[in-house]
Amino acid sequence: MTTKSTTSKTAAVKTARKPKSATTAAAKKTASTKPVAVKRAAVKHEAVPAAKEHEAKKAVLAHQPPATGKYIFATGRRKTSVANVRLFSGQAESMVNKKPFKNFFSYSYYQHDILKPFELTGLGSEYSFVAHVNGGGPHSQAQAVQHGISIALSKLSEEVRKVLKKNGLLTRDDRKKERKKPGLKRARRSPQWAKR
Repeated sequence: MTTKSTTSKTAAVKTARKPKSATTAAAKKTASTKPVAVKRAAVKHEAVPAAKEHEAKKAVLAHQPPATGKYIFATGRRKTSVANVRLFSGQAESMVNKKPFKNFFSYSYYQHDILKPFELTGLGSEYSFVAHVNGGGPHSQAQAVQHGISIALSKLSEEVRKVLKKNGLLTRDDRKKERKKPGLKRARRSPQWAKR
């Protein structure tokens, strides 16, 4: 008799507990969904002004342009290429080896590589350059001109220099083809082993 009464009591307790847990679970779901929606909206609202500020910083960089007729000189290097760059204020046609810049470097990849310092600083419309480059191939010549332009732009102001330094354009890339060694085919390639 005691077992029947205890089982009926436990059944009554279970039925009493079920509605409470269901209501608490529903309350938890509604409570948890509302703050999450508010948080997401707040994050989206905050992200937009930050992006606008970042764009504004890129567009305006304080600098001191050279006087009219004057230029900033810099030398850029990559592999065996050496580029002597003169940076002029004012918008004129950029020249490389007495040819228009886009004729000398016909591939758009090289053109984009050379103009990267101007894009990062936002000074492309205010300056032009004249470069004399020799040695190496077209790829290393393009990177030598880019290095020279970056060094010349860095002389304008500390703010411009920080942007170029952060993007790694002021560092001279010292990678170069290793010299051939005696007894080997190239720098490290040994001749093929033959048994007989």
